[in-house]
Amino acid sequence: MIRREQTKKIRIGTVTIGGGSPVAIQSMTNTRTEDVEATVSQILGLEQAGCEIIRCAVPTMEAAEALEKIKKQIHIPLVADIHFDYRLAIAAIRHGADKIRINPGNIGDRDRVQAVVDEAKAAGIPIRVGVNSGSLEKPLVEKYGGVTAKGLAQSAMEKVHMIEDMGYDNLVVSIKSSDVLMCVEAHELVAQECPYPLHVGITESGTLLAGNIKSSIGLGLILHQGIGDTIRVSLTGDPREEIKSARLILKTLGLRKGGIEVVSCPTCGRTKIDLIGLANQVEAMVADIPLDLKVAVMGCVVNGPGEAKEADIGIAGGIGEGLLIKKGQVVKKVKEDELLETLRQELLHWNE
Repeated sequence: MIRREQTKKIRIGTVTIGGGSPVAIQSMTNTRTEDVEATVSQILGLEQAGCEIIRCAVPTMEAAEALEKIKKQIHIPLVADIHFDYRLAIAAIRHGADKIRINPGNIGDRDRVQAVVDEAKAAGIPIRVGVNSGSLEKPLVEKYGGVTAKGLAQSAMEKVHMIEDMGYDNLVVSIKSSDVLMCVEAHELVAQECPYPLHVGITESGTLLAGNIKSSIGLGLILHQGIGDTIRVSLTGDPREEIKSARLILKTLGLRKGGIEVVSCPTCGRTKIDLIGLANQVEAMVADIPLDLKVAVMGCVVNGPGEAKEADIGIAGGIGEGLLIKKGQVVKKVKEDELLETLRQELLHWNE
């Protein structure tokens, strides 16, 4: 298997993926790309959340032309997402896209794919070769008796080899399916022979709850094997939620450090404070605090100190009061309505 440390290094604007580079976090705008102001506003918000590469749909020539204006106002690499019309891919490249995403299977005949490859080669930008289970070629569906991981893997590698034959190897590969285990198997198969960075995601994964569960399982299984160089958590909702989820998945797998991790107990009959509300407040409060710490939010003073001993700092609620805990040791007791602010002050002055 070709692990992420061994994949070819590919540069997307200012970001490098592959060859052992950190796994990069991506998202996609859901604004009309033609609406430059709305698209820029959303991208700037995603940048603040931690997005490192952004992709925009390019369904029209107006959208392709808008990329130039958008790029001037953002600070992360801009990827153009193209389907069906090869002329849109060429226009997107000419208007400053840092990478283009195409499915050669729906771009048209070989000459049209060649025209896109030639343009990308002249501009020196990578092509993401995308294969989706929803558009798997009919011959492969018939060969494997339906949409299968083997069919997806074969389709992806056939497209890779086609572009290689056209004289270009500045490639990123993606294999997408909404079937989590099929997606995992397809990545395992492709990783056995593909030297290029893999973009990993579970497509059409669903709403915030279902999408997070499916993406966490799928991406977790794939990434933990050393497969995957850049990821997107596809959710039906605010794209900023995708970034939050991606960061947590990477951190949970030990692939990303930095940022405060909040752990909290599930509550029980001993809980005498609004632990759910408090935990959510703590999570929101620490989002922008640049510390690499674990913060515990516990519901009672009985087990709180013991349960929080693995955390750097924590709070545990009691009846109208709570404890401030550092490394499992009780530091002080404060009123319930002072717990959040006490924790905030401790974090703000952590390195003093």
